[in-house]
Amino acid sequence: MRIDLHTHSTASDGTDTPAELVRNAAAAGLDVVALTDHDSTRGHAEAIAALPAGLTLVTGAELSCRIDGIGLHMLAYLFDPAEPEFLRERELVRDDRVPRARTMVEKLQGLGVPITWEQVARIAGDASIGRPHIATALVELGVVDTVSDAFTPEWLADGGRAYAEKHELDPFTAIRLVKQAGGVTVFAHPQAVKRGRVVPESVVADLAARGLDGIEVDHMDHDEPTRARLRVLADELGLLATGSSDYHGSRKFVELGACTTHPEVYGEITRRATGAFPVPGAGGHSA
Repeated sequence: MRIDLHTHSTASDGTDTPAELVRNAAAAGLDVVALTDHDSTRGHAEAIAALPAGLTLVTGAELSCRIDGIGLHMLAYLFDPAEPEFLRERELVRDDRVPRARTMVEKLQGLGVPITWEQVARIAGDASIGRPHIATALVELGVVDTVSDAFTPEWLADGGRAYAEKHELDPFTAIRLVKQAGGVTVFAHPQAVKRGRVVPESVVADLAARGLDGIEVDHMDHDEPTRARLRVLADELGLLATGSSDYHGSRKFVELGACTTHPEVYGEITRRATGAFPVPGAGGHSA
């Protein structure tokens, strides 16, 4: 089985619609794909409706969190999206995205970048607006060569010149809310140092003690020595070790299935989940 547990659609900052994403996942030879848009479940219904036969969908989200001034992302799988407290927190995060993005555009203008809100809004379309849309605008303007190049202290990285904070969850609260909604939690790309500061291993241990289920080990932003250390850490803390592409369509240079999760780990995730269940493809529609 080929299992990719971290992808994004146009419901957040990917470039594939949810329907396109599941069709592309099947074409890439995946057996299981998770749709984990940022702080949003808006793409789930479309993905399920279009799900090809032979592909199983894991519903999820990637939650924006912060601790001790350091941003981190928490993957949440197979939770009940209607659980009231968790839904309310996701809406708070989502609703803060527009004023935050406007602030970043204003900061970039103050730095002499000829960016406009209209340009960023056009790029985002109906998606939940975020930094990757602003980064894409910087690519269009020739300020940076790639989206990844915008996520530096010079521009949009945490604490960068054009960075602005938004409402984010405490990761311990995120774990509690996901568990309360019957879901499973995995710390996304915990050592992605190219994106900015990362939390120390002691924080990962504290999260594990509070119910964290796993850490994302195999990821494009982790080199081989980092992956090896994370596997040791997962073993030491009794955490599941996952792998995934963090696919964003054409916004990032990574293919679906670039990194994958072992079937036994996937099986354990599904065993622990009580809020929702993986959805097997029944053929889908082609719209």
